[in-house]
Amino acid sequence: MRYCINCCIHLLPNDLHRQCFRCRGPDHNNQKCPVCRGENRIALYTDRKQMKWLAVLEVRTDHCESWNGFFCLRKGKLCSLMFGLIIMTLVMVSYILTGAKHGLLLIPSPFHYGAFASNPSLMDNESLSDMKDYYQPSKMNISYVKDYPSIKLIIDTITSKIEFITRQRPDLEELRKQEPHMFSVIPNKFLPNSKNPCWYEEYRGNTTTDPYATNSYALYSKRFRIIFDYLRKVFWNHLYHYKDKHYRLRCLPHFYIIGQPKCGTTDLYDRLRLHPDVRFSAIKEPHWWTRKRFGIIRLRDGFHDRYPVEDYLDLFDLAAHQIQSVLQSDAVKERGKRNNIIIGEASASTMWDNNAWIFFYDNSTEGEPPFLIQDFIHAFQPNAKLIIMLRDPVERLYSDYLYFASANKSAEDFHEKVAESLQLFEGCVLDFSLRACVYNNTLNNAMPVRLQVGLYVVYLLDWLTVFNKDQILVLRLEDHASNMRYTMHMVFQFLDLGPLSEKQEALITKSPASNTRRPEDRSLGPMLPTTKAILRDFYRPFNTKLAQVLFDDAFLWKRT
Repeated sequence: MRYCINCCIHLLPNDLHRQCFRCRGPDHNNQKCPVCRGENRIALYTDRKQMKWLAVLEVRTDHCESWNGFFCLRKGKLCSLMFGLIIMTLVMVSYILTGAKHGLLLIPSPFHYGAFASNPSLMDNESLSDMKDYYQPSKMNISYVKDYPSIKLIIDTITSKIEFITRQRPDLEELRKQEPHMFSVIPNKFLPNSKNPCWYEEYRGNTTTDPYATNSYALYSKRFRIIFDYLRKVFWNHLYHYKDKHYRLRCLPHFYIIGQPKCGTTDLYDRLRLHPDVRFSAIKEPHWWTRKRFGIIRLRDGFHDRYPVEDYLDLFDLAAHQIQSVLQSDAVKERGKRNNIIIGEASASTMWDNNAWIFFYDNSTEGEPPFLIQDFIHAFQPNAKLIIMLRDPVERLYSDYLYFASANKSAEDFHEKVAESLQLFEGCVLDFSLRACVYNNTLNNAMPVRLQVGLYVVYLLDWLTVFNKDQILVLRLEDHASNMRYTMHMVFQFLDLGPLSEKQEALITKSPASNTRRPEDRSLGPMLPTTKAILRDFYRPFNTKLAQVLFDDAFLWKRT
């Protein structure tokens, strides 16, 4: 609507000035009225809404044209506008830079192709309609449902390339050539009256010598310095003196909890160490066999100085002191009884992490590592006992993602990372063997999620090439969670541990679970049903083989 400034009244759309009631008074003269003559008359447009009186008090008659209106803004308004534009620009730049850092820029997924025909075999006895009933996807999630047929083609390609071929075990002389120092430190025979592989080693230092001065675990890990400070104080009290020489007791673990990560190994470790006859290394996960002996702390950080075997043996000094006290007691000497204390080590990387081999062993065959961790452990400890805790590999992978991902965690982000990892794994198996891809350092570092860790049977078969089946106890986290007492009894029996009192058993079996999912991760909810369907298809042939090897269909994880 337009308004007469002088009269401040509402005009009709036809702009007839005669509608101005003030101008139509009894004393009105059209010739003398400046309004009727058209002087100083300005029309303001206000979208057909009633103009307030105060809104027109300071309207200038020399107004600017519409194209120049922007420049007619008062200085304060112009500054406010410019400030707002600057803030908006900074926010957009911040978002773009953050997205670029985490690879989250709005780049379309390579797996979103549009509509596809539905696949009837998405899950075990499930279909897409079943998943939609369980999970109502948002608009963004619809594209993830459409991903399934395209990713299923990738999985089918991977499945067609799966071959479980027995590896050739290297001979002892080849191992000696690779690790001469290790073989010079660890003897061939151990003390007969101890369950653990223990031996006496001559100590050539004096009372002023710090036995842990060069220990890499003490040097590079501040949180372990307290432990080593204590060991320094008691070190000389535990030396064995014979013929003017000093000897220290050295021990390796009697058993290893070798895997897998995010499968309950921490909880098993925490319960086992409550047993009066069980001792562990000073550090729960030394990762010496897989990483530290190669100088690896984190592969992305490059290589450090290699941790010698002596640094690893230092971690068992606390347990060795207790074993030595028992061995030197009169009761043991007189009756010839064996020491019942056993030492364990619980690095969850031992079963699967052979990523460093490519940097140290150059005589590989078609990309496969010539030596694996188990080859060296068996060379020194052919009677070692191994405990493996597994869980549904689908759930393990999601738990692994939630634990290790640093930012932007979501079910949708997990789906994208799974899709990308599957595509990378497919590219490898098209050119190399399954074993070469599983132990491929470049591939494993490139995959956004650790798909390979859930290929349990590949690792287990390789461990069975050097260790007997009765030396390996394989447990399921699902069974451990539902019947902890039964699981712990299996472990006690496997390790030949003595009976416990009711109080001791209650302490071990009824304590709260360790290393559970963090509250902030639980709030993210489950993975997308489509992602679960994809992963079930990927892991199915590996789970089938695992169930055949262990003669237990529970490892199929049909319903968990």
